[in-house]
Amino acid sequence: MSTTVASPVTDQPGARRRLAVVTVAYNSADELPGLLDSLAIDRGSEAPFEVFVIDNASTDSSVAIARDHPIGARVVATGRNGGYSAGINVGAALAGPDADLLILNPDTRVRPGAIGLLQERLADPEIGVVVPKLLHEDGTVARSLRREPSVVTAWSDALVGTAIAARLRLGEIVADPDLYAKGGHAEWATGAALLVSSRARQMVGDWDESFFLYSEEVDYLRRVRTAGLRVTYVAEASFSHQGGEYHQNAFLSALMTTNRIRYFRRHHGVLPTLAFRLGLITGSLMRVTRGPGHRAALRAALSP
Repeated sequence: MSTTVASPVTDQPGARRRLAVVTVAYNSADELPGLLDSLAIDRGSEAPFEVFVIDNASTDSSVAIARDHPIGARVVATGRNGGYSAGINVGAALAGPDADLLILNPDTRVRPGAIGLLQERLADPEIGVVVPKLLHEDGTVARSLRREPSVVTAWSDALVGTAIAARLRLGEIVADPDLYAKGGHAEWATGAALLVSSRARQMVGDWDESFFLYSEEVDYLRRVRTAGLRVTYVAEASFSHQGGEYHQNAFLSALMTTNRIRYFRRHHGVLPTLAFRLGLITGSLMRVTRGPGHRAALRAALSP
């Protein structure tokens, strides 16, 4: 785990805020052109931004596509797949400690004016991270906000399913329609699109590279909250997000389950962690016939 903290906070009210956009690519040739095109459309605003594409040893044409794009991104081929957090940390180091950092998945698309709306909200010194409204390809709103993982959320999601547990306000997914319509504070949000203030970056430090993929944003946003800063959802700022169906991918489902347990164990004792793990096991068992992802998640939850 990397815990290096940058130099003292330099974020001052009224100062010109630098913005850097970081995307971590891994075999993202199909997604990168759309993201970079959308960023190029939005970069004509009063607050220009730098773009960094960090490539985690792609075997497709991701690097060539990023280098040839007219937006002029700085492209770094790391030569290894160190995971999502490692890629973010490379981009963050290149951006420097005084830049606000907009972290985007390659399959996101920036809608005109959305970045400016996020920056306006981030001007509040009590806010460390702002997140936009994410829209599915069909235009519907993605439930991208989450509650801190707990024994209650694990068992609620397991016994009645994530959709019903969300409506009952017992599961990890937040389904409050007013929050998605009007905005407000959240505990954490999916990491597809996050704008992190320079102040938060300097207070919190690097992303934890021990989380190769999944739970890294849960960990980072918990540290932001622990530092006394807020995570805020900006409903007026919309991004499109394709997303992925990890339940059909055995490797990703297993990795997600493993990291969920690792994260929970880091902050709770032996008995709560056992109860949390049993909740995940129960949920996977009840859905084991629905696809390879659920079977892989079950194996991961059962493993030591």
